[in-house]
Amino acid sequence: MFKFLKLIIACLLLTLALTAQAELVRVDSLRYWTAPNHTRMVFDVTTPVVHQVFLLKNPSRLVIDFKQAKLSKVLPQPPKNHTLFSRVRSAVRHKVDLRVVVDLKADVTPKSFALSPSKGYGNRLVVDLYNKAISRAGTNKKSTATSNRVTKTVKNNARDIIIAIDAGHGGEDPGAHGPKGTQEKKVVFSIAKKLAGLINKKPGMKAVMVRKGDYYIKLRKRMQIARAAKADLFVSIHADAFKNSKVKGASVFTLSNRGASSEAARWLAKHENSADLVGGVSLTDKGDILATVLMDLSQTATKEASRKVAGKVLKNFKSIGNLHKGHVQKAGFMVLKSPDIPSILVETAFISNPTEERKLKSTRHQSKMAKAIYKGIVNYFNQYAPEGTYIALNASQKHIVSRGETLSGVAHHYGVTMRSIKLVNKLASSQVKVGQVLEIPRG
Repeated sequence: MFKFLKLIIACLLLTLALTAQAELVRVDSLRYWTAPNHTRMVFDVTTPVVHQVFLLKNPSRLVIDFKQAKLSKVLPQPPKNHTLFSRVRSAVRHKVDLRVVVDLKADVTPKSFALSPSKGYGNRLVVDLYNKAISRAGTNKKSTATSNRVTKTVKNNARDIIIAIDAGHGGEDPGAHGPKGTQEKKVVFSIAKKLAGLINKKPGMKAVMVRKGDYYIKLRKRMQIARAAKADLFVSIHADAFKNSKVKGASVFTLSNRGASSEAARWLAKHENSADLVGGVSLTDKGDILATVLMDLSQTATKEASRKVAGKVLKNFKSIGNLHKGHVQKAGFMVLKSPDIPSILVETAFISNPTEERKLKSTRHQSKMAKAIYKGIVNYFNQYAPEGTYIALNASQKHIVSRGETLSGVAHHYGVTMRSIKLVNKLASSQVKVGQVLEIPRG
């Protein structure tokens, strides 16, 4: 009888142990993402997990304790040339807990948080590691770095026109997926890099990539990066998706009136925004009514500029494929909300459409899309170049020939030579006609 009771107790204990084991959170994988100011570790877990993150010294280590958890497979090691990590180890603690130890190459500040399932991912535990040395250096050199972003192009101190290029999504946020699994974040980054290359070849223009690799940047941070670079235009590049795979075509968006109104209220309410510059004017020392008027004027000018550049970009897209809408659309996208930076969002195609997915993966077609955006931007700034920029100072003028005018008289009026006008306009002779439009070169 006693032996029988012992057997029953043993079976119960085994059952309880197996039940506890079955209820353990499973850590399925680990991914690394490297951004300019931090490195992100993402653990895929079956359910939300109780955890603790802390640091140990001599040698420097990061410890992540998972409560009631186990590994489903060996965790991948970081790249050998990684600036922060040298090795990742794991061990079972108290029979039901999991400890992950990361050997560090530098001092870091960790921050952890959970992510719920979304966009093809399940539950995740995120650990962001900020390199203390880089953070300190960034703080000390902040003002220098910001001023150095705008380069001088010519001897007369004319400045470049700065274009902030925002490749949508990134890192843990892949964006939309195509039928063949193509990720939005990858194709739009390729297009963004091609656009940046075209812009940087244009005298008087400079591109600033909002994200420079495969990592995620919060939406407001994208706006802040553009502001820090003193951008004259913000261009966000995306690839749309819809449940109907037949839907296709490119779209160009600007900020809706409702989105502008909500952002204006936020700027006027937040001290850190009010102390910033809106159209070159600080709102800090302005009364409520004056600040509201200045904000409204700034937003009105910005929206009009956004509409014009969006229209020129959309016009260029007509030559390379289908348009989803034949006119500029409006929406409340967060990245379009800078009150004093003209901003557009380009949906290059529907990645959910099999034909357009295939085109989005094509390097040649990516170049066509980048060129269409580039042409729209250049067309806009050739017409509306900001004062004091290289393009504004070197832009040619247009002259319509009136009755009685001669080429020599036109040349004398603008202070240039007849030969230069003939060269620019490819004229075979000095004869001009009434109504003829002449391009006048800079003297």
